[in-house]
Amino acid sequence: MDCSLLRSLINRYCAGEENWVDNRSIYVGHKEPPPGTEAYIPQRYPDNRIVSSKYTFWNFIPKNLFEQFRRIANFYFLIIFLVQLIIDTPTSPITSGLPLFFVITVTAIKQGYEDWLRHKADNAMNQYSVHVIQHGKLVRKQSRKLRVGDIVMVKEDEVFPCDMILLSSSREDGTCFVTTASLDGESSHKTYFSVQDTKAFHNEQEMDTLHATIECEQPQPDLYKFVGRINIYNETDDPIARPLGSENLLLRGATLKNTERIFGVAIYTGMETKMALNYQSKSQKRSAVEKSMNAFLIVYLCILISKAIINTVLKYVWQSEAFRDEPWYNQKTDSERQRNLFIRAFTDFLAFMVLFNYIIPVSMYVTVEMQKFLGSYFLTWDEEMFDETTGEGPLVNTSDLNEELGQVEYIFTDKTGTLTENNMEFIECCIEGHVYIPHVICNGQILPDCMGIDMIDSSPGSGGKEREDLFFRALCLCHTVQVKDEDHADGEKKSSQSGKSSVYISSSPDEVALVEGIQRLGYTFLRLKDNYMEICNRENDIERFELLQTLTFDSVRRRMSVIVKSTTGDIFLFCKGADSSIFPRVREGKVDQIRARVERNAVEGLRTLCIAYKRFSQEEYAAAEKLLRSAQLALQDREKKLAEAYEQIEQNLILLGATAVEDRLQEKAADTIEALQKAGIKVWVLTGDKMETAAATCYACKLFRRNTQLLELTTKKIEEQSLHDVLFELSKTVLRHSESLTRDNFSGFSTDFQDYGLIIDGAALSLIMKPREDGSSTNYREVFLEICRNCSAVLCCRMAPLQKAQIVKLIKTSREHPITLAIGDGANDVSMILEAHVGIGIIGKEGRQAARNSDYAIPKFKHLKKMLLVHGHFYYVRIAELVQYFFYKNVCFIFPQFLYQFFCGFSQQPLYDTAYLTLYNISFTSLPILLYSLIEQHVSMEMLKRDPTLYRDIAKNALLRWRLFIYWTFLGLFDAVVFFFGAYFLFDNATVTSNGQMLGNWTFGTLVFTVLVFTVTLKLALDTQYWTWINHFVIWGSLVFYIVFSLLWGGIVW
Repeated sequence: MDCSLLRSLINRYCAGEENWVDNRSIYVGHKEPPPGTEAYIPQRYPDNRIVSSKYTFWNFIPKNLFEQFRRIANFYFLIIFLVQLIIDTPTSPITSGLPLFFVITVTAIKQGYEDWLRHKADNAMNQYSVHVIQHGKLVRKQSRKLRVGDIVMVKEDEVFPCDMILLSSSREDGTCFVTTASLDGESSHKTYFSVQDTKAFHNEQEMDTLHATIECEQPQPDLYKFVGRINIYNETDDPIARPLGSENLLLRGATLKNTERIFGVAIYTGMETKMALNYQSKSQKRSAVEKSMNAFLIVYLCILISKAIINTVLKYVWQSEAFRDEPWYNQKTDSERQRNLFIRAFTDFLAFMVLFNYIIPVSMYVTVEMQKFLGSYFLTWDEEMFDETTGEGPLVNTSDLNEELGQVEYIFTDKTGTLTENNMEFIECCIEGHVYIPHVICNGQILPDCMGIDMIDSSPGSGGKEREDLFFRALCLCHTVQVKDEDHADGEKKSSQSGKSSVYISSSPDEVALVEGIQRLGYTFLRLKDNYMEICNRENDIERFELLQTLTFDSVRRRMSVIVKSTTGDIFLFCKGADSSIFPRVREGKVDQIRARVERNAVEGLRTLCIAYKRFSQEEYAAAEKLLRSAQLALQDREKKLAEAYEQIEQNLILLGATAVEDRLQEKAADTIEALQKAGIKVWVLTGDKMETAAATCYACKLFRRNTQLLELTTKKIEEQSLHDVLFELSKTVLRHSESLTRDNFSGFSTDFQDYGLIIDGAALSLIMKPREDGSSTNYREVFLEICRNCSAVLCCRMAPLQKAQIVKLIKTSREHPITLAIGDGANDVSMILEAHVGIGIIGKEGRQAARNSDYAIPKFKHLKKMLLVHGHFYYVRIAELVQYFFYKNVCFIFPQFLYQFFCGFSQQPLYDTAYLTLYNISFTSLPILLYSLIEQHVSMEMLKRDPTLYRDIAKNALLRWRLFIYWTFLGLFDAVVFFFGAYFLFDNATVTSNGQMLGNWTFGTLVFTVLVFTVTLKLALDTQYWTWINHFVIWGSLVFYIVFSLLWGGIVW
C-alpha cells in the first residue's frame, strides 16, 4: 500500500481544528502533485457556463404558470374559473377565465421576453474566446469550456472570464490594475498582487513548468473576502506555502487596465464565481400600502362570503313553498330532486360566490404593478436630480417601494460621503505638540511654485528632529496608495515633485490627501517596486524601505500598520488610526499635548488620525512574523486569527503625532435637513467618527442648532455615573418639557420650548442593548427610546456597521412601528440600508456597494429633499387613490347584482351581460385610473417644495386608514343603490316600447351598467385636479369606446 497516500489522507481529514470539507484543492495546470507530498484526488467542478435565465424552452410554460399561481389573487380566480367549469353557474366561465387569461398571458409574455434577453446575454458571454495554456502553448477556446485549474492569459481591457488567482503580470513588480465597475460600480483602479514565487514567469513556456496546488475556501458571494494558500513544488526543496487573500483574486466581470497582460489560474468557474453568486436578489421588502391592500382584500372576501351565504339561505327560504320551487318552464329532473340537500346548498353557495366574485378585482394587481413600474420612470427622468459633475442621475433598483417614500418618519444617515463631500484636504499635522501647516492647498490640488511649511509653534530641538523625520516617513510608508506614472487616471488627483508627474491611486480619499499633504512638507512617496517602498526626503535623497508586512485596515480595529526594514537594517512598525484605537496602545510620547490638539481639531469638524511607531529587534520581528504567518496560512477563521495576531503586535507603541484632514459639507445638506425636519421627519446621524468631529458637522448642517441642549449618553458619562443613573437622569430632563413638544415644533423652530439633541456612542449602545443580569433586557431600551422620541435630533458616533443596523432595527420594531429610511454611500452602510424599510445609496467616492444594495440611489444628499417631499408625496397619494377607487368601483359594480337577486327569486340570474362582466375592469374603467395614478398632482410641485409641512398630511398611512376605506365602501354602496333603484323605478311602467317590444332584464341590466360606467368615470374626472390633453383623451375616450362597443354588441347599429 502507498504509505504517502495514507499519510496524506490522514493529514487531510484529521488536520487538527481545520475542517477540510469546507475547502477545495485545485491542481494548477491539471498537474498531479509530486509523489509523497499529498494525495491526488480529482474533484468535479462546474464548467464556466453562466446561466442567468430562469426558464428553458421546455419548462417555460409549467414553471411560469406555477410561479404565477403562487400569487393568492391569481390562485383565487383560478379556483373561481374551475368552479364555473365544474358546476352549473349563472355566468359563463369566460367572464372570469378571460380576465385571468389576459393577466397570466401579459405577465408570461413580459417574463418570457425578459428571459429571452437573458439567454441572449448568456450566449454572448459563454461563447467569446479566451486564451488558455495547454502543453506550453496558448490555445483559444470558448469561455464556457474553461475548467478549474486552467491557466488563463488575459490582455489589457479584456474582462476576466472566471475567478482566478493572479500568478504573474507583465509589470515588473507583479501587480496589475483592475476596474470592478460591473461588480460594485467602482470605476477607480484597484491594485492586485501576483503570488511572490510565480511573478517571474512571464510567458506560456515558463508558466507551463509551474507545479503547484491551491487550497481555498468553497465559493461564497462576498466580493471582498477570500481565504486560500498555494503550495509550490520544487524538484529538491520542500514545497513553499504562500497565503492567498482577496488582493490575489481577480473576479469574473472585472476588467484588466493599464497592464499589458496577466496569467492566472481558474479557481471558481461558471455559477460558482462570485459574480454569479451575487445574482440572488435581496430579501423582499413590502410597503405599508401593500399591507393595507391585503387587509382590505380580506375584508372584501368576507363581504363576498357573507353575500353568498345570505343569498343561499334566502333562496331556500324563498323556495320553501312548493309552488315556488319548480316553475313550469324549469322543472327539475328526478336525479336533481333526489340529490342531498347539503350538496345542493353547497353548489348554490359556490354559484353565488362565482356571481359576486367580481367584488375582488383581479386587474387591480396588474394596475398597481404597472403604476409602480411606470411611475418609477418619473424619478429617473427628473432632470433636477441629475448631477452634472458626476454625470449620474437617480437609479431605481426596486419600484415596489415607491409609495413608501411618502411615509418616512425616521431618516438614518451616514456622515462621511453622505452629509459631507468625501473630498479630503490635508489641513495640518501635529508632531509632539508642534503644528505644521502646508500652505497653499486648494481643493485637494497642490498649486505649483508654492513649496514650504508654515510652523505655528517653535521648531523642535535636535532631539525632536528624529521624531519629526519618523513621523513624515510613517505617513509616506503606512498606506496602500499606488503611484501611476501618467498624467491622468480616472480623475485621481495629480501631484508634482521636482518635475516628476505622479498620480496617486487609492480606494480611500483620506490616504491620497495624506500622501499629497505630506509631499508639501518635503517628503514624497515615489513608488512601491519589488516589495521596496521608495521615498524622497527633504534633501532630495531617495530612501528605500523593504515592505515586510502590511497589517490591513478594518472597521473594527480602526487602524492599519506596516512593518518595514530600512537600508541600515532597522525594523520599524508604523501605525496610523483613530485616536480611540491608538492611545490605549501607546506607552510613551507627548500624549496630553497631542490629545488636546486632536480634540481641538475634532471640535472644528476635522477628521483626525494618530501616528505611532515602534522598533523591532530581529528576535521580536521573527516572533511577530511567525505569528502572522500562521494566521495568514489558516484556511479556517483566518480573519479572527489575524485580528488576534494584529492585536498582539500593535502594542507598546510610541506616539509621534496626529494629522487633520477636512471633509467639507455637501452642497445644500443643511437646507435639506431643515426641510426634512419641517416635514416632521426625525433625522439621525450614524457615523464611525469621533464625537467632537461628528457634532461639529451636525451643527454645520443645522441638525443641531445653537439653542439645542445636547444630552450625552457616552462611555465617558457612564464611567462617571452608572448607566442606570445616566439614563433616568436624561429621561427626567426630556420628559419635563415633553408637553411642549407638539407636532408643529418638532424641528426646533419655536423658542417657547427647550430643543434637545442626543449624542450616544457605540460602547454606550452596546450596554443598552445588552440584556441585564436580572433578565429584564428591554427596560433600558424602552427608556432609551423614550428619550430619543423627545429629542429633535440624535447623533450616534463611533458606530460599527452592525451597530448602525441595530439602531435602525430598534426604532423599526418599536411600538409605533415607524417607517424608516437609511441613506449612506459606503460598504459600511450596507447593513443599515438593508435593514431599513427604504434603503438609499449615494453614488459616492467610497464605491457603489451602498448604491448596489439599496432600493434607490441618488447622486447627492440634497436630492433626498425632492425625492421624499415631492416624488414620495405624489407616489403615495396616487396609489392610495388608486386602491380606494378600485374597491369603490367594484362595489358599485357588484352590489346591484346582489340587489337584483331579491327580484329574480335568488335564481343566480346575472344582471349584466357576459361581455360587460368581462370587460368592466379590463377595458371600460381601467385606463382612466391608471393614468390618474401616474400624472395626478393634487398640489403643484413648487408648492410641495416650498412647504415641507404638507408631507405631514399624508404621514402614518393617512389616506388608507379604515375610516376612509369605510367611507369609500359606503359611497360605493349608496351609488349602487341609486343606480339600481333609479333604473327600477324608471322601468316600472314602461313595459312596452314604441315598436311593441317589451323591456326585458338585459335592457334593465344594460341601463344600470351604463349609468355605472358613466358615474365611476365622471367621479374620477371630478377628483382630477391636474388636467392635460392625455386625461381628456383617456377619460372621454373610454366613455366613447363604451358607447360604440355597446351599440355594436347590442346589435343596434347592424
